[in-house]
Amino acid sequence: MATQDKREDILRAAEKAPLLSPSAQRLLQITSAREHELMEIVAVVKCDAHLTVRVLKIVNSAAFGLLYPISSIDRAVSYLGERMVVGIALNDCAAHLFDKQLDGYESERGSLWRHDLQAAIASREVAQRARVEINPDLAFTAGLLHDLGKALISDYLRGTCAGLLAEIEQNQVADYLEGERHLIGIDHTEAGSALARNWKLAEVLQMAIAHHHNPGAAPPEHRPLVYAVHLGDIIAMMGGCGTGADTLRYPLDQGYGAFFDLGGEDLAAIMLDVQEEFAKIDTSLAETKEN
Repeated sequence: MATQDKREDILRAAEKAPLLSPSAQRLLQITSAREHELMEIVAVVKCDAHLTVRVLKIVNSAAFGLLYPISSIDRAVSYLGERMVVGIALNDCAAHLFDKQLDGYESERGSLWRHDLQAAIASREVAQRARVEINPDLAFTAGLLHDLGKALISDYLRGTCAGLLAEIEQNQVADYLEGERHLIGIDHTEAGSALARNWKLAEVLQMAIAHHHNPGAAPPEHRPLVYAVHLGDIIAMMGGCGTGADTLRYPLDQGYGAFFDLGGEDLAAIMLDVQEEFAKIDTSLAETKEN
């Protein structure tokens, strides 16, 4: 199949991808707004019986170790926080993407979800250390969504990893992103942003997906958050959680220094926080899916 044909196939797949659930869409709309209340999130959960059950199961799972069970959605959402509720909703309705085996990156099933979750946690931690105002929970959501384009293009990259890595080593292409474009006419950031448009996500989330490897190209009003996701993505990979052959095959944009002052001790602390929170969230989600 010609490169242009592959590109058109991928863009059509993004347009035809199943929509997010109404609850997930509404939660993303609410949490993307600069001003919103936790009770707006509670109201969405209360109107979705499945999501209500999932939230209550997770907050009462062994991973959180509560002394007394929580039976109130208001208390459950307050305890978990908006980022966790959004994560639960996305994990449920976009599992076909998050859990897809990425053969094109020589990565096993579930690696995309694990990487995106760690990048989300790291993005949130980075946002809390910014010199400018960045909504940490919005950074978490953007980090959770940033690499979904890989699920759309992976099949078209099957069998290309060795050759692409050799091209990077020989400086024939700058990084894995350029290699993707060279092979199939599109990269995972463009595919992901096409999916985000189909899902009618907020502009700031579309920009985080489209520019997380080139944050300096994002519109100025969204640049701080996009840099937070850029750093969160790299921190997750540095911590040993990537998506296969492309791990750490992208450059660090030094422009982050305009928004963050991060030293070695900060990075070590973030990595530790990421590992601890990831273990708790991932375990609780797995436990409740099995029950």
